[in-house]
Amino acid sequence: MRLSLLLLLLLPGPPSALGMEDAAFPHPGESSQPPPRACPLRCSCPRDDTVDCDGLDLQVFPDNITRAAQHLSLQNNQLQELPYNELSRLSSLRTLNLHNNLISSEGLPDEAFESLTQLQHISVAQNKLSVAPQFLPRSLRVADLAANQMTEIFPLTFGEKPALRAVYLHNNQLGNAGLPPDAFRGSAAVATLSLSSNRLRYVPPSLPPALERLHLQNNLISKVPRGALSRQTHLRELHLQHNQLTDSGLDATTFSKLHRLEYLDLSHNQLAAVPAGLPRTLAVLHLGRNRIRQVEAARLRGARGLRYLLLQHNPLGAAGLPAGALRPLRGLHTLHLYGNGLDRVPPALPRRLRALVLPHNRVAMLGARDLAATPGLTELNLAYNRLASAHVHPRAFRRLRALRSLDLAGNQLTRLPAGLPAGLHTLRLQRNQLRALEPEPLVGLDQLRDLSLAHNQLRVGDIGPGTWHELQALQVLDLSHNQLSFMPPDLPEALEELHLQGNRISYVGPEAFLSTPRLRALFLRANRLHMTSIAPEAFLGLPHLRVVDTAGNPEQVLVRLPPTAPRRPRAEGP
Repeated sequence: MRLSLLLLLLLPGPPSALGMEDAAFPHPGESSQPPPRACPLRCSCPRDDTVDCDGLDLQVFPDNITRAAQHLSLQNNQLQELPYNELSRLSSLRTLNLHNNLISSEGLPDEAFESLTQLQHISVAQNKLSVAPQFLPRSLRVADLAANQMTEIFPLTFGEKPALRAVYLHNNQLGNAGLPPDAFRGSAAVATLSLSSNRLRYVPPSLPPALERLHLQNNLISKVPRGALSRQTHLRELHLQHNQLTDSGLDATTFSKLHRLEYLDLSHNQLAAVPAGLPRTLAVLHLGRNRIRQVEAARLRGARGLRYLLLQHNPLGAAGLPAGALRPLRGLHTLHLYGNGLDRVPPALPRRLRALVLPHNRVAMLGARDLAATPGLTELNLAYNRLASAHVHPRAFRRLRALRSLDLAGNQLTRLPAGLPAGLHTLRLQRNQLRALEPEPLVGLDQLRDLSLAHNQLRVGDIGPGTWHELQALQVLDLSHNQLSFMPPDLPEALEELHLQGNRISYVGPEAFLSTPRLRALFLRANRLHMTSIAPEAFLGLPHLRVVDTAGNPEQVLVRLPPTAPRRPRAEGP
């Protein structure tokens, strides 16, 4: 050490001239490594500008936070207040996350954030605030104050913030009196505003003009005042579902200025008619769960670009959708008419319709031309209606050459419908009264991949020879909850998933799966199998088998999978 110091004294220039720092000469026992980065106790500081104190049950704001911090997260703690002195030191903060604490308005000084002149993102969501902070920094871009107990915001909470883009205030207790008319003055760039799940009784005036997404669902709104949405010409999404809107709370100008509106949700209100003045840009219209008794074509003429129309659970009845009512909607893709009390398929539907969803109605008949107007259908859902085999015309599906999915579950069919489209991929016939399967209705269905016949009355002897031969592409077959007493023979070779649970099967022979070498999953739960009911050789030709479910049988069933298959069978006892 003495020799080093002597050399240093003899050499010209300061230590830095030798490429050394002033602290490059450690005392005995000291390390030459740089000092550790200052970080609050128990927190982590993965970078010089980041402090992470999440989920530590902190009750006091941590000290020793570096002044250089730009990102501070204190979510999921038990903080009740923010000390001004500690927070004011952190003038470089860009993001501050205080989500899920116990911070009250009393514990948040009015000047708490005034020194944070670079703050861009703040979250004080899920705390105990009764009023909003009176002042938030002008630099703010995103503010999340959701899930508090706020009844009031102030002019400078969100006002005078030219960079502000998103404000989240949902799940509070805000009424219209708690929103000042100038709440967003000087914050013209706000594009997303969430005020859902509050206590608003009408759409607030003076909303930001640049709004693109406005969430007002789950309030008490009964009226949209005239002109309330006249300046929001950039609005693309408007959520007004779960309110108390009636026809008198809207007028022909309510939506007419929204020239970019694409998504409008008015479901779960008290509307008796389709609103007037819908913009032609509208692509999705939710009107489910209202009191609409009739759809008038005149109300839809303005919305000619509509692609998705949802009218489920309205009391339309037999006359609620007259012929031509949807004719203006030439580009309509999907029509939802779930639970509308319809007794037949509506006539004169748009020709380009791709998905028709009509479950839980009273449709009892399907005529030869009922679906002729919609040859482009790819999805048809008539589940849980009153269709009987005698009232389904053999040519009812003849023109649906593009149909890929057909759902006839929960009807009163006793046999497979005739004339099924050759391009079907999915056919659902569960919960009918099928007592027989014959090969003729399945002829030509060589693209069918998924067939559900569960909860019928089928017995093996009721399945005609050759029934499965046409289904060369079938991968999933559900025959669960029928009356099968043994394994159905000659199943399709492509089969990968076979559901046979809830039958009366008491024996699985050695040749049961010779025709299905690609089988991956087999469900035999809740049958009448005993310990020795399955032949040891039954699974030898099934190298891809991964799941065998035999739970719920009278005895625990021993399942031996082939050596190449992973041994993960589910073979629990009853």
